[in-house]
Amino acid sequence: MANILTRFKDIMAANVNSMLDKMEDPEKMIDQYLRNMERDLSSVKAETAAVMAVESSAKRKVEECKEEISKMETYAKKALKSGNESDARLFLQKKETLTTKLQTLEKDCEIAVANSAKMREMHDKLADDIQKLSEKRTEIKTKLKIAKTTEKVNSMTSASGLNGNKSAFERMEEKANKMLDEANAKAELNTPKKDEVEDLMKKYDDENSDENKGSSAIDEELEKMKKELGL
Repeated sequence: MANILTRFKDIMAANVNSMLDKMEDPEKMIDQYLRNMERDLSSVKAETAAVMAVESSAKRKVEECKEEISKMETYAKKALKSGNESDARLFLQKKETLTTKLQTLEKDCEIAVANSAKMREMHDKLADDIQKLSEKRTEIKTKLKIAKTTEKVNSMTSASGLNGNKSAFERMEEKANKMLDEANAKAELNTPKKDEVEDLMKKYDDENSDENKGSSAIDEELEKMKKELGL
């Protein structure tokens, strides 16, 4: 018990959040801290039970001593009433001895009560810290899992991942467009040019043809009207 009580201040001053801040690898170290704390809790629990038993025993001895003192006083009074002063004196002497013993028992009881209170406080603190650390462990491991998943997604969408593939497709499309433009340009260059003079001659030939068609139609219409009028 002495070893546990010497660690009382350290255990009570321990801070879960501060402990986590100092961890270089929370996922691994948090498990080790939990194992250490659970081992401490097991020792504290056993020692607390022993100290509480000492406290109960000390309290019981105090009460028994008080009962004996009260009994000696009662017998002293009975002896006096019976006229036996010497017997009364013996009972009072015993009472005095018991009173001195009571003082020692009460001091021992105070120490036992104080130690028991410390042990219970330490037990409750360790149990609470273990609960908090267990919750933190779940939280940390969840965050680490999310971080790893995010990192994996990021690596997939990085220059060497999806973005890289996208860029490759864009480069391929750009190359295809360039090849198509070059092919169209070559086709245009390979097509023979039309003779501009021939096109111009055809234009005038077409115009003369239209004019002749118009004159012929008018002449035909005039002849027809002449016949109708008898001219």
